[in-house]
Formats: sequence, structure tokens, C-alpha cells
Amino acid sequence: MPLLPALTAPGTAGLPGGDSPDALRVADRALSREELLGAAGAVAARIAGAPAVAVHALPTAQTVAAVVGGLLAGVPVVPLPPDSGPAERGHVLRDSGAALLLTGDPGALPEADGAPGGVPGVEVVPVGTADRAPASAVLPAEPGDGATALVLYTSGTTGAPKGVPITRRAVAAGLDGLADAWDWTAEDTLVHGLPLFHVHGLVLGVLGALRTGSRLVHTGRPTPQAYAAAGGSLYFGVPTVWSRVAADPASAGALRGARLLVSGSAALPAPVFRDIERLTGSRPVERYGMTETLITVSARADGRRSPGAVGLPLPGTSTRLAGEDGSPVPHDGATVGELQVTGPTVFDGYLGRPDATAASFTDDGWFRTGDMAVIEPDGTHRIVGRASTDLIKSGGYRIGAGEVENALLDHPAVREAAVVGAPHDDLGQEVVAYVVADGVTEADLVGFVAGHLSVHKRPRRIRFLDALPRNAMGKPQKKLLPPL
Repeated sequence: MPLLPALTAPGTAGLPGGDSPDALRVADRALSREELLGAAGAVAARIAGAPAVAVHALPTAQTVAAVVGGLLAGVPVVPLPPDSGPAERGHVLRDSGAALLLTGDPGALPEADGAPGGVPGVEVVPVGTADRAPASAVLPAEPGDGATALVLYTSGTTGAPKGVPITRRAVAAGLDGLADAWDWTAEDTLVHGLPLFHVHGLVLGVLGALRTGSRLVHTGRPTPQAYAAAGGSLYFGVPTVWSRVAADPASAGALRGARLLVSGSAALPAPVFRDIERLTGSRPVERYGMTETLITVSARADGRRSPGAVGLPLPGTSTRLAGEDGSPVPHDGATVGELQVTGPTVFDGYLGRPDATAASFTDDGWFRTGDMAVIEPDGTHRIVGRASTDLIKSGGYRIGAGEVENALLDHPAVREAAVVGAPHDDLGQEVVAYVVADGVTEADLVGFVAGHLSVHKRPRRIRFLDALPRNAMGKPQKKLLPPL
């Protein structure tokens, strides 16, 4: 079966609505499936044979065409956050080996060292939705299931982002599992406004529609008003989105016609869950996954949905809980253990990082998620926290504290830095930095970090201290930091 059968397989005109002129809509640009396939085919013809291609992942139809073109050509696609700073962008381009940078808006690419995109030697390739492949172009045969489809970058608690190769097999298995869990079919209209450089917005939110055949409406920005106007049957959002929808009763009420509201990327606060149910008449579906595993656990459309419960493992996925000594933890709904997973969606290892890969898997091959969970006797999973204190979830993003600390320490006025996540009513958590520095303001440091990393990783609050609390080994003790 092709990876994107609703786009490339024969007979797609027989899908609900045929090849409608707005089978795909991103912000104000609508495309039929035929138009998308033509634009993606032009990209594929241009990049065939490249070792990897980066995509400047703006929320545009051109980004979708670029990603699909890479998949058609069998070239690994590296989505690049549009707000990434020069250090992060340069690292991703060099680490992934991307020879080309695809963009629908070359003028939006920042320049550094005289090079568009910030890395000399990487060629910028414009992408247009009206482009078509030359008649003489012959695309390569679709690669095998084990070929890399995407290389996504994830921040750990220390160091630079790590590359996560995702195979075509993993994408197909993950999307088919979710289609089964959510009764997701070509009859649906999927609506979301999520970024197109991570699993939620790109893999689920774009490739999912192209695999199931559902119509896709990407709202550009995930505002309550845009969601209300889209008229979807299936909606994706992060907790921040659902919190804002719940704060707008008129927009929330317009979602009463939707079949399923899905929340992910971070825990949905129970009050938001209850407000969404009250205003829309629908209990949200929560699910759990990681960049390294895609989605592994989810509540089902026909199953139990309750606040904090992320449901059951998807078909083919197995989970278990382990204690600190590695011993099994009972599934009694109360005992906490580290969640470990295995199955067809789990990646094989980090790009060029054998030590990090080895540390992330058990001796018998299960992936250590680093998340703490309980599993109830009926198999329902609840995620209760992070094994480490250094992973911050803010507005649906996963932010490594160590990466932000390193950026702060690059400022000549900063001597020490410790970054934590603090509770925030809208974002879930906000990035907060404790800093030891001289002659610098909060605004100076926030702007400095925003200029080096993705803007969403900047601290929203900074507290200046005379010294950080440290243990005998000199390691900062975040639990001893003074309250804000």
C-alpha cells in the first residue's frame, strides 16, 4: 500500500467529495488533490537523489507540497521550525546532511554569514503550489517500508537537539492505528492550526489526512474563531488551544457538530476537559506519544474518555511500567513506574548518536520514555509526570531546559543559569530562568535567547540571584530554587 494512498493511489476521485477544489486548505490557499500531487511531483523531480532535504515549515500549502514531494521522491524530509535561531538552524541542517532547503517564501528565510538559511553550501529551492513536474520527469519507485520518511529533531534535557529518523513503516502503522482508534475515515473533515514541523501538526495533521482521505483544513493560526468557522468533524489541538476555545463560549458552541475533539502534546488540565465537554457536548480524546515513538497510546472514539486518561495502546504496541531498579510495576492504577514501549512506530535510534540511542533502550529492546505513568487494571494509561525535572511542556512544545541554559550562558554577562517550567494557566508551563549575572536586564536576556533558539524557547520570566543552590558535586539543585 502506498504511504499516501488518498493522494497517489488510483481511484482517489471516488473518495467522498471526489477531487474537490478544497480537499486541502491551508490558511487562505485551497488545493485539490490533483493540484497538490502536481506541485509535489515538481518538488520530487527537482530533489530526486538528494541525501536529505530540509523544509522551512511555515504554515502554508507550499510546505505541504514540499513535504509530500520529499516523500514521493524517497528523500528524507527534515522539517525546520520557521522561528529557529541561527545556532539551532545551522545544527539541524549540518547534522541531518540536508543539501537543499525547500521554502514557499525565500524572503522569509533569515540570513547569517551571508547565506540564506544561515548555512553556506545549502541550496535554497523555491516551492510553488502552481508548479508541475516536466512531462519527461520520471519519479523513482516508492521506497521500501524501512526507508526514512522524516528526520524530526527533539530537544533533550542537555545539549543540542537530536535527530530522530522516522521510517515509512512507522508513519503508516501509527496513522492506521489512529484511524482505527478514532474511526477516522475519508468522510471526515480534519481541522487544526498546529505547526508543521513536529508529529502532531505534520504527521497526524497532514499525512494522516492524506492517508485516510479525509479533507484537511489548516487554519493557519489555531484561534477559537478559526476553529469555529471551519465546520470540521475531527479537530486536533494542544491544551493551550483547548484552553482558549473554552474561554470563548461562542466559538466552543460552534464545535457541537464535531464528531471528535483530540488533545495531545501535553496533559489537558481537568478543568479545561470539563469546560470543553460542557460547551461542546463532547468529551475530548487524549493520547500520548513522543517524537521517538509517534503516538502509542490513545483513548478511543468508542471507549472511555476521562480527564487525565490517555487510553489504551494502539494495535501492535506494547507497554510496561518499570521501577527504579528495572523491576515490573503492577497495573493497579496506583503504582507509578517509568513507561516503556515497543512496537512498529518506535524509532531505531538517534541520528549519529549511538551513545544516546543505547541509553534510551533497555537491554531487551524497549524504549525508555522517561515519563512516569500508572496503568489501571483495564489497561487505561495515565501519565503522571516526567522522570526528569528538565523537560518543559509549554503551549504544546517540548523544551529542553539545558538547551535554554546553554543559550543564556553564551551571554557574556551571565555566570550561572538554571531553567525550569512553572505552571501557567494558558501554556501549561512557562519557561522561567534563574540567572546570576551583572549589568543586564530581563528584556536583554529574553531577546538574546530568542535570537539564538526558537522563539517559543525564550524565558518568559527571569529571576536574578546572587548564586544558584548547588550540591557537593557543584550541580545546581533546582528543587532548592526560591519560589517565584
